[in-house]
Amino acid sequence: MYNKNLVFIAACSGLAFFGVTMLALGPVLSHLGEGANALPATLSIGIIIGTVIFGPVVDRFGYKGLLITGSLLALLGIQGLAQLSAMPLLHASMLMLGIGGGILNGETNALVSEIYDDKTRGGRLSVLGAFYCIGALLWTLLNYFIKDNFTLPLNIVSVMMAAFIVFFFAIRFPLPKPSDDGVSLSKAFGLLKYPALILFAVLLFFQSGFEGIIGNFTIRFLEEAHGTAADTATLSLTWFTIGMFVGRLFLGYLMKKLGDNATMCVYLFVALAGVALLYFAPHIAWMYAATALLGFGVGATYPVVFNYLGGTFKEMSGTVFSIAIFIALWGQFAFNKITGIWFDKGQFGYFPIALASAIVMMLILLPIAKNKLKK
Repeated sequence: MYNKNLVFIAACSGLAFFGVTMLALGPVLSHLGEGANALPATLSIGIIIGTVIFGPVVDRFGYKGLLITGSLLALLGIQGLAQLSAMPLLHASMLMLGIGGGILNGETNALVSEIYDDKTRGGRLSVLGAFYCIGALLWTLLNYFIKDNFTLPLNIVSVMMAAFIVFFFAIRFPLPKPSDDGVSLSKAFGLLKYPALILFAVLLFFQSGFEGIIGNFTIRFLEEAHGTAADTATLSLTWFTIGMFVGRLFLGYLMKKLGDNATMCVYLFVALAGVALLYFAPHIAWMYAATALLGFGVGATYPVVFNYLGGTFKEMSGTVFSIAIFIALWGQFAFNKITGIWFDKGQFGYFPIALASAIVMMLILLPIAKNKLKK
């Protein structure tokens, strides 16, 4: 029998590693030389592959082995980023980091969704989401305070990851689902007939695209569009993460008071205000306020959507999360790819437009998806 608290700690640490994965390139991209703007797209492909892998595997074989595998792949990717300089090898490292991160993101959310009931699932998913912010915040702060050696933060994070991998080996996890309830290919494809699942996945497509370009291109946007110094711009990601962390701390309470839909709409309108402030910000203090509002505003999306999906598709939660995140992360790939092309051409002003477009699409899709879920 597993200890629920220890399993929850394992899930939180795994998602914290994913927080590092999502922002890994932001502070170091300018150190990697010509062609580095293509690395975020490779990272996105890796995350998509990891997302496809995790769902059917955990539904059939359980969580422990894959959690350890995902963590090891992420660790190897981080070390590749620290130790390698040839661009093909960096792309290989980003692919490993992405696969590991994709496994960790999906598996930890599915794990928490499985071990808690309907009354506590939403609140626990909110707390889990806060640990994504803790990992991202640790990463950006390390890079802010260690300015002259970008490999040292990578090595510090690697040591922490290795310690938690040992912890994963030492504890018990939920057993795999019974084989007669296991996931078949026909069952997995059968889930695609549910419009609510597809609509929520498309909503997450825009959320994932939003987060992807925030992590990878905000610093460059502030440097080029506002003339912000590199170390000052790096701190903006810290404020983004703080905003998301604060938003997720209060999320469980607000979901109980306002309901899931109303809470998410409030958060997304805060994010729109952040985009406007980022575009017009006359001073660095306003830029930091803008990124904090952006982080707060998009902090509700994944916990709210996973709460809907986890409560509706309990028997195949891993596969459902895998499908949803698989579709979602194509948004990260698409947004990273398009934004990278814009930045290569010096078209930095499109960045806030891309952010605002993603938020508007989420606001449009939310009531449609919820209506389909009721049906």
